[in-house]
Formats: sequence, structure tokens, C-alpha cells
Amino acid sequence: MIDTYGFQTGLTAFIVAFLVAGLFAIVFKVLYQWATPYHERTLIREGNVAAAITLGAALLGYILVLASALSHTASLVEFAVWALIAGVIQIVAFTIVRRIVMPDFADRIVRGELAAAVYMGSISIGVGVLNAACLTA
Repeated sequence: MIDTYGFQTGLTAFIVAFLVAGLFAIVFKVLYQWATPYHERTLIREGNVAAAITLGAALLGYILVLASALSHTASLVEFAVWALIAGVIQIVAFTIVRRIVMPDFADRIVRGELAAAVYMGSISIGVGVLNAACLTA
């Protein structure tokens, strides 16, 4: 026999967690795009694969942390704190690479250079994996 009360409680928790995580992902995407010196939306619509890779990898890196935070936190408030911290770390990592490691990064993305995009994408995903792993400690 199915425990309908348990299922409904679990379903409600799932929906709330999914919606909150989705909202954090959207807010991160907006803030990340605000932090970049180029316009991903325009570049992606024009077919710039480099811009799509960097944005997509940043989102994946961030969402890895959201998934870990959902698995390892006891409340939505705790989840929100870790989500905020992870977003800041992702944007700081992007800024360090853009300003120190590869000062011409923005121009390279606008030109559609895949090497720069893959490099930044790898960093974004790597930072996300590290952030996610740190939540398990």
C-alpha cells in the first residue's frame, strides 16, 4: 500500500526545493551575465559558441553546488546561504581569470575563440566541483 501522506510530504518538499534551486540558478545567471563585459544573450543569438560554452559551464558549475547543497543542508535558509556563497565564488573565479590570467578574455569570447571558452568553462566547472565537495566535509 502507498503511504499517501508520506508521498505528498515528499512531493511538496521536492517541489519547494526544485523551485528555490531554480530561482537561485536564474538569479545566478542574471548576476553572472551582469558581471561579464560582453552580452552573452546577443552573442549566443548570433551563434557565438564561445559565449554559449562559458555561460553554460558557469551555470553547470553553479548548479553542481546547488545539488550538493540540497543534499547536505537541513533547511532552506542554510541552502540559501551556501547558494549565495557559491555564486560569489563562481563570479570571483571568473573575474580573476578575466582580469589577471587572461586580460584579453572578453575580446576572445566576442571573437568566438573556443580555446578561451573551454579554458574558462573548465575553470567554472572545476570551481563548482570543489565547492560541491566542500559542502560534504
